[in-house]
Amino acid sequence: MNPIFYAFAFLLFIAVVLGIEGLYQWWNSHHGPAARRLDQRIRALSAGANVQAERLSILKERMLSGSAPIHALMMRIPRIQTIDRTILQSGLNLTVGRLVTHSVVAVTVVLLAAGLAPVHVPTLVTALAGVVAFVFPTLRMLRCRSKRLRILERQLPEATDMISRALRAGHSFSSALGMLGDEFAEPTAGEFRIVFDEINYGVTLNEALMNLATRVPVRDLRYFVIAVLIQRETGGNLAEILDNIASLVRARLQLFDKVRVLSAEGRLSGWILALLPFVTAGAMQVVNPTFFAVLWEDPAGLQVVEMMLVSMVMGVLWMRRIVRIRV
Repeated sequence: MNPIFYAFAFLLFIAVVLGIEGLYQWWNSHHGPAARRLDQRIRALSAGANVQAERLSILKERMLSGSAPIHALMMRIPRIQTIDRTILQSGLNLTVGRLVTHSVVAVTVVLLAAGLAPVHVPTLVTALAGVVAFVFPTLRMLRCRSKRLRILERQLPEATDMISRALRAGHSFSSALGMLGDEFAEPTAGEFRIVFDEINYGVTLNEALMNLATRVPVRDLRYFVIAVLIQRETGGNLAEILDNIASLVRARLQLFDKVRVLSAEGRLSGWILALLPFVTAGAMQVVNPTFFAVLWEDPAGLQVVEMMLVSMVMGVLWMRRIVRIRV
């Protein structure tokens, strides 16, 4: 065949390979693991309180939404940075815009399912399902945040001991933070790695520790930050101070576990009392489907359902307040 044809085919093959490689490099630089880690690190650093205003405004555009109109709309919401900091504390790869999008999509799916259902769905049931679908992404985020903060609280004594051992071995405090960020378990390692990076970027140690206390609202961690800041002002044996803090945190966690065991019966009773009406109503609906029809067909029945739900919510909140003992 013509050599020109072979040359054209070879060059076409090279062009296709280079095009695919270029698309892969573009995708990896914007959406790959390294890009996601860099974006999460930048968002984490922007969540601190002590950042210049110009730099903070630039980081907020990445932090809130990738769309300029949505970003401009969200910037009008009061305390929007607090909401984003709460999302960041959950450890999820979310932004405020994504969270709102998930909530809106969930409500849309519920409304479409209710409208396309083969049987008529009562308006009250549809409204309740829509409310649950709207708040579900937020509740999931808050649950992940609570779980992550509990892990941070549990890991704090071991992290404090590790810093104390590093200080006794002759390392500086900033070097001990770097060792903790490299060798300790997540999520504590990630938070202290951010502190170490802020120090390397030129932020003072006091400001980096204050940013840590702002990002992680754990009471024992704030005691750690306060102790270190006081020691830097007044002097003293920092390793011994950290050992005392670790012992204090361990004792408090042991007391908390003991209180949690003693209050387990009350929490179980609360769950049973909250779920029993729904389980009983479901069983009766299966046995006699027409028994509860009056509740959503008669206006008085709807009022009874509304009063029942309000009373149940108040009772659940009251029981939760009783069994939730702060240590």
